[in-house]
Amino acid sequence: MLAVLIAIAIAYLLGATPFGYLAGRMKGLDIRTVGSGNIGATNVFRVIGKSAGITVFVLDFLKGFVPVMAAQRAVTQGVLPEWSLVFLALAAILGHNYTFWLGFRGGKGIATSAGAIVALLPVAVGIATVVWIVLMLLTRYVAVASLGAAITIPVVVVAIGMRGDVINLPLLGFSILVMILAFVRHRTNIVRLMEGSEHRFGSRRERESTGEGGDGKGSEQV
Repeated sequence: MLAVLIAIAIAYLLGATPFGYLAGRMKGLDIRTVGSGNIGATNVFRVIGKSAGITVFVLDFLKGFVPVMAAQRAVTQGVLPEWSLVFLALAAILGHNYTFWLGFRGGKGIATSAGAIVALLPVAVGIATVVWIVLMLLTRYVAVASLGAAITIPVVVVAIGMRGDVINLPLLGFSILVMILAFVRHRTNIVRLMEGSEHRFGSRRERESTGEGGDGKGSEQV
């Protein structure tokens, strides 16, 4: 149990590393005060640029992927129990969403969740990625694409389980929690979508919101 607790703490600390915030500081700005005000890759992409946004996305993805992959190796060596993988993955996501470095205010966890789930459920993430791309192309709303991908994960877990006659309940529970977290973290985006005030990615209105003349409240992040 001590090994599990230590591993969970390490996963949280890794997840809590605010790469988006650090990217902003490297450019001499506080990413929390521009664009959407969030520290995720999407806001970095919009405010700082393509290269910085992609870099932050990859780093946020690895925050979820690395601890779970390392834990899987520890499981095969008998150091950690298999059930601990789900808790490590959740700890990394919560670290990103609620980083103690920034007063427990972080990102929306999509990239970090994707990294953790790729390590646990690569097939589910592959399908969810296709769903994200399709929804993004159809709507140009990052929030819609992200929430659609989040819903896809537990659906795929159930489908795979039914095909094999055994549903992995710990993984299903984890995927449902990830989906719920995604909706909680996107609640303001959902309100704006219902009001018709959410900005489409790449639109003129959205570009203006990240400049000097806008408040950027219609943007969202991963």
